Amino acid sequence: MKSTKIYGKRAEIALGMWVKLARASATFGKLTLENIKSFGLTQPQFGVLETLGHLGPLTFSNLSKKQLVSGGNMTCVVDNLEKDGLAERIHSTEDRRAIKVQLTLKGRKLFDDVFGKHAQYVADIATILTEKEQIQLGKLLRKLGLGLAERF
Repeated sequence: MKSTKIYGKRAEIALGMWVKLARASATFGKLTLENIKSFGLTQPQFGVLETLGHLGPLTFSNLSKKQLVSGGNMTCVVDNLEKDGLAERIHSTEDRRAIKVQLTLKGRKLFDDVFGKHAQYVADIATILTEKEQIQLGKLLRKLGLGLAERF
């Protein structure tokens, strides 16, 4: 029995969208996580490496916002990247109270080596959709994400 009789057509459509979105996201996430792990990185480490590789040095606050994690989590991730010689903390020249995080030469080399490979992997698995469909889906997901953030 379809849920339309119980919850109504509007709810059934929304629930169907939610299930499909959740399943697709879980599968896509699993595949990309396996690829990230093949580089010897965790997903949070890869996220920080990617963010710093594209944007340059950032304060902990800005880095946490970009990664959608708390400052405490970010400290742990950066600590581990520092232990591996991939990132370092530097004192901001603009604000003596602020500490920025930047890639080391080793971190920059790793970013340069792995990000292109990861980008190609994501592009390959995304070919299930045409380029036009990927653009359309991206626009719809952006609209959904921004609308939810604004509304709730």
